[in-house]
Amino acid sequence: MAIKLDEVDIQLLEALQADADRTNVELARLVGLSPAATLHRVRYLKESGVIRIITARLDPAAVGFPLQLYVAATLGRHDPRSTKIFEDQVRALPQIISADNVAGEMDYIFTVVARDVAELQEVLARLSTRGGQRLITYLRLSEVKPPCGLPLTREEPAAAPRPRPRRGPAAH
Repeated sequence: MAIKLDEVDIQLLEALQADADRTNVELARLVGLSPAATLHRVRYLKESGVIRIITARLDPAAVGFPLQLYVAATLGRHDPRSTKIFEDQVRALPQIISADNVAGEMDYIFTVVARDVAELQEVLARLSTRGGQRLITYLRLSEVKPPCGLPLTREEPAAAPRPRPRRGPAAH
């Protein structure tokens, strides 16, 4: 169930999503509260589970992971035991940096990083020996939109410019 957020909560969350390294004093100035009241609000947002974790977002290539991929997986069997074995393997592989169970043609979608092709092959082999029947890899070529914060305030999407009507050939 969603937590009821007021305008100050939303301002704090938007500020922290943009830069989680802000000090409490900076946040207090931003929302117009005392540092103590701001700290209380942020603690509540953490304790309630609204803020799950504060973390640093690293550049995979800069820290030695030039291969970044998406892997879609289908299980060979869908019973609870097979699912648990597969998901335990997914959690055990540090190269899988995110994993989602999805509805549709595939059962899972993973984000995978690897130092080289051999490391990627090892990850895929471990998935296939733990129940991954069909594994499809997609090499990430470039980032189009970096991960961003949740859109907490309702903003109307910018309207696309309307195409100008074409003028036909002049009638003679």
